[in-house]
Amino acid sequence: MSHNPIRPWRSIERRKSRKIRVGSVEVGGDAPIAVQTMTNTPTEDAAATIAQIERCAEAGADIVRVSCPTVESTAAMPEICRNSPVPIVADIHFHYKRGVEAADAGAACLRINPGNIGSPDRVKEVVNAARANGCSIRIGVNGGSLERHLLEKYGEPCPDAMVESALDHARILDDLGFHDYKISVKASDMFLTVAAYQQLAEVTDAPLHLGITEAGGLRTGTVKSSIGMGNLLWMGIGDTIRVSLSADPVEEVKVGFDMLKSLGLRTRGVNIIACPSCARQGFDVIKTVETLEDRLAHISEPISLSIIGCVVNGPGEAAMTDLGFTGGGKESGKMYISGRPDHNVSNADMVEHIVELVEQKAERLKAQREEGDTIAAE
Repeated sequence: MSHNPIRPWRSIERRKSRKIRVGSVEVGGDAPIAVQTMTNTPTEDAAATIAQIERCAEAGADIVRVSCPTVESTAAMPEICRNSPVPIVADIHFHYKRGVEAADAGAACLRINPGNIGSPDRVKEVVNAARANGCSIRIGVNGGSLERHLLEKYGEPCPDAMVESALDHARILDDLGFHDYKISVKASDMFLTVAAYQQLAEVTDAPLHLGITEAGGLRTGTVKSSIGMGNLLWMGIGDTIRVSLSADPVEEVKVGFDMLKSLGLRTRGVNIIACPSCARQGFDVIKTVETLEDRLAHISEPISLSIIGCVVNGPGEAAMTDLGFTGGGKESGKMYISGRPDHNVSNADMVEHIVELVEQKAERLKAQREEGDTIAAE
């Protein structure tokens, strides 16, 4: 839950959901909204898959999903799970035995689709394996693979059909005494997806995994996901997210975090507030922001930074951020610290100087956090 009594219009009231665990990561309840992505390397190539997982984790991924379509892929899972810095979700379709093998191999969660996993007996086998290995489950309903009887009943994929599919499958797990599950109802149609999640949020307390499936390339997929998932998150719906892009999985993580940061739901890393630039700019704003995003990608402490081209909005934006730079004349600008004007910096030295200030602040924040953790542990 995000509360700010001074500015109530910024408050987002999170939907109440029960909490489950995906390995070391809590999902639901009061836990931070987790960011997920999915590998696209051949899973049987454990080294390549682990390398991609590590890059995603470095970008901020809390959980990474790995597809397990073959015996060879699940055979690689023990090595992948053992060496992964984050919990692994095994993506299971059609072959229920892959789910059993993945649970035994160390997966923290199994993603199964009620439309194609098979009979209740097969689901029971997967559940038993999950329970034996302390594994959670994601019920993954997809608009493109709904059960035939629901398509016949409703005529086409629709919110009612997707929610009915999800609840039918949840009932199977509940009847087996298994409650460590989360649910997703994804479709490539943004309107269908949002409506299905809104409806589902009213009838279950299970944590919800958000996503617009097959959203598209980097730009179009980001826009589509941000509108659909952004609306749901703003309503307080959603406990874990995956931005589906036809792009590097690392980009999915970056977009996911930017989405959550824009809503004040997560604060990891540097949040750069920048003007779009115009003829008034005292330096090349676009190039500077691009360079700083790259140079500051390794920072995980929450820091706000404003980069504004001129004095029209610069001082006002800088007053609201930890660090700020406002363009001026004579090839230099003003550096703001904690909202106050502090000193001038030349345009030529600006990037290096800002990187140094951000890194210093990150070190101080990290030391304070670690000191707080030590005191709490005592």
